[in-house]
Amino acid sequence: MIKKIINYTLNIVLIFAILISYYVSPEIVNASNPETLGDLRKEYENLLAEKRANDNKTEAAKAEIARKEAAINEANEGISDAEDQYEEAELAISLSNEKIASLEEETKKVLLYMQQMQGQNAYVEYVTGASSMTELIMRAQAVNQVTGYIQTTTKNLEEEIKKNEQLKIELKEKKVQLENQIVAYQAAISEQYGNIEEYSKFSESIEEKVTSAKNLYENYKGLCSENAGSTADSVLLSSCTNVPVNSGWLKPLNSGVISSPKGYRTHPTTGQVYSFHNAVDIAVSEGTKIYAAAAGVVKGIYEKTKCGGNKVYIQVSVGGKNYTTYYYHLLNIYVKEGDVVTQNTVIGTVGGYSTSSLHGGYDTCSTGAHLHFGVAEGWYKSSPPNSKVIVPPGFKNSVGYRFYSRTDYYGN
Repeated sequence: MIKKIINYTLNIVLIFAILISYYVSPEIVNASNPETLGDLRKEYENLLAEKRANDNKTEAAKAEIARKEAAINEANEGISDAEDQYEEAELAISLSNEKIASLEEETKKVLLYMQQMQGQNAYVEYVTGASSMTELIMRAQAVNQVTGYIQTTTKNLEEEIKKNEQLKIELKEKKVQLENQIVAYQAAISEQYGNIEEYSKFSESIEEKVTSAKNLYENYKGLCSENAGSTADSVLLSSCTNVPVNSGWLKPLNSGVISSPKGYRTHPTTGQVYSFHNAVDIAVSEGTKIYAAAAGVVKGIYEKTKCGGNKVYIQVSVGGKNYTTYYYHLLNIYVKEGDVVTQNTVIGTVGGYSTSSLHGGYDTCSTGAHLHFGVAEGWYKSSPPNSKVIVPPGFKNSVGYRFYSRTDYYGN
């Protein structure tokens, strides 16, 4: 019973796996396992589209930051205006209070005068001393107008004070609102900077992939044109190159010691600080045989160059990945471009001493006998970009690391 259940479960899993493989987009399958030149082109174009989309996101984030910064400037101007208006309102309130105080003094004087006139019948005499009824009325009205004016003016000033007090409250609220907006804008800006940082990290990664995919496509395109006579998308990659497949790496020398690791250093002959050393230097006697670290095709040979002397570039495929191996400061070169080499092929001998300009030679970038051995991801016919250079597999990237056989593999 248990056996039947297990068999039934396995059948269900198998059917599910078949269905999944059936519905998976062929474009995705080909992108991860390219078989034709068209697969490589699509993979490069897809990566390029990802990069452009990421660049657009970065530009959008920068534009949003610019908008928020402009809004912050506007809000700060609003706060400044509100503070100015607040001061103006306070000044207006102060002036109104001064005027009210002055009017209160005037009112007191008028009332005192009226009381005095009434007590001495002067007010009555003033009013009744008119020569006609019209003058009598005018004199009475004049007194009332003075007191009425004071009352009206005082009331208006009090209303102005109320308005300015309300304005002060509104301006305070406006200032708080603008300050809150600024905080929100600053938070939004911080978020966008965080996004840009993420986009930047992704961009660095995708740029390398785009460059690698482009180089791979262009290299294969050249190989397909040369070996298959076509650059059509349908051309099989297997028909374009005769690069042997390697399962692993061997050392290029039977023994040696690292005298300079891969990475930044002060150049030993030019004195340039932070010069990038794109390989490991292996100190060994001049004339020592150099073997191909991996089987492949010789794609570049450069003789008696000013810096590096005799150079050999070999394109290889190890573990399903493409690499370029390169060997500098050779005394002799035993291969030519287009040769297919194995891991037992002697490609040349170590130079660096007699070939050095310090000892009468032509190579200005060597001070003694050694092999400059480098490995880069991807296929190249000459010096690869620094971003693609790796520590040669099986080597410890430190001065003094010594190996005693070609199979002496250093594991990290």
